[in-house]
Amino acid sequence: MKNDPVNSTIRLAIARWPQDAPRGAVTAFCTEHEISRKTFYQIRKRAQTEGQAAALEPRSRRPKKAPTATNDAVKDQAVAMRKALQASGWDHGPISVHDHMKKLGMPTVSISALARIFSERGLVTPAPQKRPRSSYRSFRYPMPNSCWQLDATEYVLEGGRKCVIFQLIDDHSRLAVASLAAKTENGQDAVKVFRKGIESCGVPQRLLTDNGDALNPIRRGVLSELVAYANGLGIATITGKPHKPTTQGKNERLHSTLFKWLKKQPFATDLAQLQAQLDVFDHAYNTQRGHQSLEDRMTPQEAWDATPAAEPLELGQWKELSTKPGPSQAQVALGVQAGSERVARQLAAARTPPEPAKLSATLRSELMGESGSHVLRANKNRCLRVAGVEIYLGKLLRSTVVNVVWDPTDLMVLSMEGELVAKFDYPFPQGVKYLSLKHATEKFQNMPDPV
Repeated sequence: MKNDPVNSTIRLAIARWPQDAPRGAVTAFCTEHEISRKTFYQIRKRAQTEGQAAALEPRSRRPKKAPTATNDAVKDQAVAMRKALQASGWDHGPISVHDHMKKLGMPTVSISALARIFSERGLVTPAPQKRPRSSYRSFRYPMPNSCWQLDATEYVLEGGRKCVIFQLIDDHSRLAVASLAAKTENGQDAVKVFRKGIESCGVPQRLLTDNGDALNPIRRGVLSELVAYANGLGIATITGKPHKPTTQGKNERLHSTLFKWLKKQPFATDLAQLQAQLDVFDHAYNTQRGHQSLEDRMTPQEAWDATPAAEPLELGQWKELSTKPGPSQAQVALGVQAGSERVARQLAAARTPPEPAKLSATLRSELMGESGSHVLRANKNRCLRVAGVEIYLGKLLRSTVVNVVWDPTDLMVLSMEGELVAKFDYPFPQGVKYLSLKHATEKFQNMPDPV
């Protein structure tokens, strides 16, 4: 080829070229071996001045000057930034280092150049088995509040005591909506972190969780407290298939980022200290750290602000979008005992209503703020006990799950479909211990006729 180095055999022949060679021999030699006369005389001159051995190997083609080469000062700054991010518990790859240096106004180079620098300095562990980033195909909902993901992960406090961290994330913007440190993965704390998110960001259209008992065991024919609460607000509750954690991949990725950060923090001695650390992490994650899955690697808060939030679902629409109930454990056992696959399939296809969760009929006043809502279940006497007052709901509402909603002027009891059962003045009059439907300002029996 034209630009290929000259073969060493040809170089040796040129170095030994006789002084008394006939006229035209050089031209014939160059034509035969497809080299230029200029190359011939350069090799011959080098052999005469530096010796035949020096002429046998081609010289380096590397330029003497490289104006665009990265200087050592920029390389050292990039390495220092990587180490600082790593020490603080945040991602410290080429993309993260590039964005942080650019955000701080520091001179930087391209992401690929940073990758080469880190590889040259021995800071990168080769992982050829990893899929290339270009092969990733991610899905996200089109607007904030279209779907939230909720999951819990185990954590260890100082002294080896185990606890659980609930993390609630918006699917569209990757915003960390709310986090909660709890003793165990239980229904009450799942509702608590969900209410915390609603107070902060409004009501979502959907809630995606796994099939855990505290989150959404609807596929096993069981209604959890969280699902009852969310459905009472008109929120669709959906789950991934069992043993498919990739459905909640965004939440799993958030767990990974959190654990990297927590490893660089002092061990929390109790839940209060851990909760304080979670609050610091959420603020930094949402507002200070660009997310690589978002356009222009903006922060989750910027992604949230860039698009209007989705409006709540229409009344009753949550039923169509929610994961349908599966057969209860008792029905599955019956099908297995019968020894008939056909019976088991029929029971699975029946989609019978889920068994109610173990909800309380009592709501203490110290758990009630100025306004809010809570899911309760009427006791066998068809009563609820709210803020120390016994409320009788009528003969047909024994063991029924209802949603209690209150504000500074009224308290309403609603069915899980959003229909009004009864409405009372709130706070209750001083000294009142018992209320029935006849004390209600509005109730389902005397609702005004539609106009």
